Amino acid sequence: MSDKTGSSAPGAADVGSTPPNQTVALAAMLFAVSMTFIDQTIVSIAAPSIVDELDLSASGMQWVVNAYLLSLAAFFALGGRLADILGHRRMMVIGTLVFVISSALCGCVPDNSFAQSWLIIFRATQGLGAALMFPAALAVVVAVFPVEKRGRALALFFGLSGALTALGPLLGGWLTSWTWRAIFWVNVPVAIIALVLTALAHIPHRPRRERLDVPGAVLVALGMGLSVLGLQQASAWGWSSVATWACVIGGLAILVVFCLYELRVEQPLIKLQVFRDKAFAVDCAVLFFSMLAFVPVFFFASVYAQVSLSASPNQAALFLLYFFIGFAIASQWGGRILDNRGARPAMKLGTALGAVGFALWAGKLTDLSMHDQWPYAALAGAGIGFLLSPASTDAVNRSIDASYGEVTGITQTVRNYAAAIGLAVFGTILTHVTTDKVVETLESKGVPADQAREAARDIAEAVTGQPDAKSPDGEGAVATTMREAMSTIRLDFAQANQWVFYGMAIALGIAFLCALMHPGTRVTEDASTTGRKPADD
Repeated sequence: MSDKTGSSAPGAADVGSTPPNQTVALAAMLFAVSMTFIDQTIVSIAAPSIVDELDLSASGMQWVVNAYLLSLAAFFALGGRLADILGHRRMMVIGTLVFVISSALCGCVPDNSFAQSWLIIFRATQGLGAALMFPAALAVVVAVFPVEKRGRALALFFGLSGALTALGPLLGGWLTSWTWRAIFWVNVPVAIIALVLTALAHIPHRPRRERLDVPGAVLVALGMGLSVLGLQQASAWGWSSVATWACVIGGLAILVVFCLYELRVEQPLIKLQVFRDKAFAVDCAVLFFSMLAFVPVFFFASVYAQVSLSASPNQAALFLLYFFIGFAIASQWGGRILDNRGARPAMKLGTALGAVGFALWAGKLTDLSMHDQWPYAALAGAGIGFLLSPASTDAVNRSIDASYGEVTGITQTVRNYAAAIGLAVFGTILTHVTTDKVVETLESKGVPADQAREAARDIAEAVTGQPDAKSPDGEGAVATTMREAMSTIRLDFAQANQWVFYGMAIALGIAFLCALMHPGTRVTEDASTTGRKPADD
């Protein structure tokens, strides 16, 4: 087999083999990646139960959550490259097996002193499995659908898989009422379905005879892992901490070394020449600024609903459904726009709608009413829905020599890195603004400045997403005043969230400016499969 297996048209089977069943292949990949999307939110809902049963420390539970995200960020680029070298179907199967075995072991954690280490280790291997699986699964969808059908197929892929993130809190709340271990075990039947459908889809096996750039893989894993670690821990360590900046700056320095190294290697982990394509660079920029809002909104909207609106976790999940209704509907339109007119119109429309939607949503947060907010939440979701699939698909279509897995690894790394930055920056803003506003509230009710500052800091740092039924206990003056002021404090928290949502609107506004720089070219069949220059629209 030739090194450049991309010379075969996407969607075509190898000579003498059964043509791939596109519908079954798409369904198989959706089942596989659904596990990774649901796991981004489901563990947070079960966290209190896990801590109580296993007697974990607060920092230990944070590492259980972070281990998964760190592993994802560190190994996405490697997963994409391995998918191209070993074959997309094979890597998807390997990644799924690593993920589901790790999930089962997370659910079987022993109730002893080794519990915390056990969970952290297998949550990290879960992240590794997801990093191996996701680029390969997306590359399978790209490979089995020809260019003219790819936009609609990937719109369905991103629309459904993205909407599955909203199932995490709902499914987590329901399963945790039985046992929190079930949030991990539920992945087992889903993985079995994905593997069976993969076998039935007759996905062609097309490995590439190329070497794996091991030094590059180590460098990018260290660089991404360190910098994301610094961003994740900024809220705990503080932005003035030497450890925070040592991780962030050290990680970025390693990534610079990685880029310089990759430019000199004959068969690099990532072909950085792909960034010479202006359209690809713009696609990545749009994805980066959009993901500053898209992933963090799950956390911030959920916490806002539970704290400011006194919603239960399940009610908070329903609140997020407004966002996903807009997202799911618009993602299908975005795919059609991509197929008919290219990525640029869809990205311009999506970023503009997203910026307006988040800005209007921010303005309504202080109304403390779900009913008043749903049109703006749906508009913000529609904006992301319009742009996500076109930007991702256009980027993958521009891969060099049909290295779909590699380019998917790049785009997913960009998305995850942006999400880490968004969570860290917006989380810091939320903490500081909440603290300042609660201080003003307590001081206005006669609490001394020092005590007000200490109490406000405790409130801001202890927001866990639980309903405010857990009001301050105790008989002291400060505790009594805080209980009496809870309605005002809920409003303070809503006002602090306005800063976060306006920040998300600004991020989408910057993404709109990036979308304007897209050259408007469209990828032809020849361009996507041979690496030749895309044709003008």
